[in-house]
Amino acid sequence: METPPVDDSNPALRTLIAQRVAASPGGRLNFAQFMDLALYHPELGYYATHPGRIGGWGDYITAAHLGSDFGELLAVQAAQLWRHLGKPEGFDFVEMGAGQGLFAADFLRHAHANLPDFAAALDYRIVERSAAQLAEQRRVLAGLPVRWCDLEQIAPDSVAGCFFANELVDALPVHQFVVHRGELLEIYVALEGERDFVEVAAAPSTPRLAAFLDRCGIATAPLGEGYRSEVNLAALDWLEAVARRLARGYVLTVDYGYTARQYYAPQHRSGTLACYHRHRVHDNPYLHIGNQDITAHVNFTALQTHGAAYALRSLGFTRQSFFLLALGLGERLAALGAPGAIENNAQLNAALRRREALRTLVDPGSMGDFGVLIQGKNTDPDLPLAGLSLPAQTLS
Repeated sequence: METPPVDDSNPALRTLIAQRVAASPGGRLNFAQFMDLALYHPELGYYATHPGRIGGWGDYITAAHLGSDFGELLAVQAAQLWRHLGKPEGFDFVEMGAGQGLFAADFLRHAHANLPDFAAALDYRIVERSAAQLAEQRRVLAGLPVRWCDLEQIAPDSVAGCFFANELVDALPVHQFVVHRGELLEIYVALEGERDFVEVAAAPSTPRLAAFLDRCGIATAPLGEGYRSEVNLAALDWLEAVARRLARGYVLTVDYGYTARQYYAPQHRSGTLACYHRHRVHDNPYLHIGNQDITAHVNFTALQTHGAAYALRSLGFTRQSFFLLALGLGERLAALGAPGAIENNAQLNAALRRREALRTLVDPGSMGDFGVLIQGKNTDPDLPLAGLSLPAQTLS
């Protein structure tokens, strides 16, 4: 990965984090605390100050930036989930972290135009932590039937429908660890001087780090001296909160990630943490603080294992390529070349752009390799799910 040479960190945020480090016990924060401030500080964090830094001219793109197909195909899958629940008069679809609102717009427009019975039952809600993102969503979704709420406002065992998260879990703050002399140490952020950050390794801040790896079947010593990676405890807390609010229905998680065995494989001995700054990818979270996204791959095995403790049964895990093809993306590609589909240069250029976007969604070297995990609570596990009808992958 390339490290951009010029550091454009937000000076106010850098100073604030430095003050937090200095005031913390031992003069250090664990990396999850640092990442939380860098991304989610309500006034200075990346998501508070850069709601528009997504898309072609920003730091990264999501599936919704490639056209309406992703949202439309997910609406098709959600309509089947509604039918599997017996077509209730009210079907909750709760999107966790909606970015600029593009997915919601595509989903809702397709549902109301093509799935009227499902749309009549649909209650689309967005849970958004960033006030700046929420303002952008309200602009994009003006006139569409959607409402916003905090997760804490959703009562326990009240949701009948589906919680949906697309590229949410990868941005949750992670703890970092390193193996030293066969032991698990945690990475902390300390100060060198007044505002320069340095990393130090010390005893873990919580026994949950070792317990996380143990539940995933990962022993520390065999990883080898200097092996470094991440543990996403925030993902477990998020999933538990969602499961407690779900009375009956599904959790659908789409993100880039691995099974536990893949995640902690020898070839990943430096971990999966990545920083995105103006479409450049690098691995230094201490540059561009407040002006870059910081992510880590998702451990889908951990989500499956932890979900089971809260009555979430894994219904299947696959890759986005198979998931979208099973929902009809291949037919959409084929239709671009159907007789009469292209009659002039403008239509040809539009068809070529859309074809490239559709291929990106299923490209195994790009978004097609994203993981799709569907978990169910109080649902019939024997009912087939359209998006999982092509070969799935085991999470063992």
